[in-house]
Amino acid sequence: MATALVSQENVVASLVSRTGRHLQRYDKGRRQVVGWVASWLLNFLYSCFIYCRCIPYRYKNGNSNASEVEDELEVLVISSQKGKGKLFPKGGWELDETITQAASRETYEEAGVKGNVEPQLGNWTFQSRAHGTDYDGYLFPLRVTEVLDFWPEKNNRQRIWMSVDEARECCQRGWMKEALDVLVDRLAGRQQLGEEEMGSCSASHQAKSSL
Repeated sequence: MATALVSQENVVASLVSRTGRHLQRYDKGRRQVVGWVASWLLNFLYSCFIYCRCIPYRYKNGNSNASEVEDELEVLVISSQKGKGKLFPKGGWELDETITQAASRETYEEAGVKGNVEPQLGNWTFQSRAHGTDYDGYLFPLRVTEVLDFWPEKNNRQRIWMSVDEARECCQRGWMKEALDVLVDRLAGRQQLGEEEMGSCSASHQAKSSL
């Protein structure tokens, strides 16, 4: 019974989003956040906030070798808690984790997916339409390896897989579209490099065979 009770408690704990600010990171008075929104809570601060976001992605049927990467690529967006617009997962970077761990955790909590956080796509500065405050946004791609049926914010958000074109249409900000373009270009370049390496290996093998 004790073992069963501990197991149940662990399951419940894993489906609860982190709350509170006692572990939140600050840099020169700026709250460091992986993701998006919740800025109104810190409006009293005059300096820029730092935000980061994950773009979860996958290939249709797991195929990453199509001639056109964009045709096979899908990205995951979530609904805002206020129900207005679609966003990429976000969240706070806390003291007991790295920034990529924070990005992975927040993506799990908000979108219910897990995967591998890849190198940063870049950073963009934007201005809040509501508050006129400047923000620094950092974006990371996350290649999805697991889609969960239950996650902490399942009852608060919807998640939708979209093509890159569909995601561009629903993105509310230009810098989000730019980040998508950077992701597509990176993945296309990675595929091209792989094809060139395969071609080089094939040519080398043929050359040795003819000796």
